[in-house]
Amino acid sequence: MKNARLIFIAQLIGTAALLLILGALGFEYLDRLPPCELCMWQRYPHAAAAVIGIGGFLLVRAGLLPKRAGLGLAVLAASFVAISGAIGVYHAGVEWHWWPGPNSCTGAAFRSSGGPLDLNAPIVMCDHAAWRLFGLSLAGYNALLSFGIAGAGLYFIARARRNS
Repeated sequence: MKNARLIFIAQLIGTAALLLILGALGFEYLDRLPPCELCMWQRYPHAAAAVIGIGGFLLVRAGLLPKRAGLGLAVLAASFVAISGAIGVYHAGVEWHWWPGPNSCTGAAFRSSGGPLDLNAPIVMCDHAAWRLFGLSLAGYNALLSFGIAGAGLYFIARARRNS
């Protein structure tokens, strides 16, 4: 019973990560807000969490992974979601100019040169929020949602382990 709950928790965390990626893609393609480099950095851990959570669930259901793998899958998926949240905090800090961002997408030299290699590509700066709601940018919302999902996931993991 405990292993089944842990596998289900891993699947939920992976699904939540996938939904966050789909939300980001919605802003990119429906609202025409192209991502900057740090936006892309936030997507990679979510993609890993989705593959681990959903893929792990499917592998256990197919009998290719043992049911006892549920704890590792759930903790790993939650960890990747938390990593994306940490990158979101870093990105929001870059947008608020609290600390410097990567040279590849911030700074006066990048703005004046048109960026590396592709001279026809639109310049998307990491230190300017393309969208804000109630003062928070998409990076800030990613941080809040990611830490909330990871925290809830870890809470339910601990609860599942205690109750069995």
